[in-house]
Amino acid sequence: MGDITSVDVEEDQFAYRYDTQLLIDRRDEDLDEDEITDYIMEHFEGNCLIAAGDEDLIKIHFHTNEPWKILEYGNSIGEIYDIVVEDMIRQSAGLQG
Repeated sequence: MGDITSVDVEEDQFAYRYDTQLLIDRRDEDLDEDEITDYIMEHFEGNCLIAAGDEDLIKIHFHTNEPWKILEYGNSIGEIYDIVVEDMIRQSAGLQG
């Protein structure tokens, strides 16, 4: 049974392959980390969401298969920068090889 759990954890780890990180800087209206968290969870598939900051700056960290959607959303509510999208499957394969 332990082996099955490991396999599940491994598959779940890469269910969403892109580790997407960005900063959103306030444009016109104050940013609200709770609203941003709720919006992302309701509208985008993924896991491991972290949205932290204040009304002027929010850092987003999210695992998803569609990172461009997160970037579009971020750009719709503020100025986005320091964008990092890492393919965790390729990264993992590289570390093992």
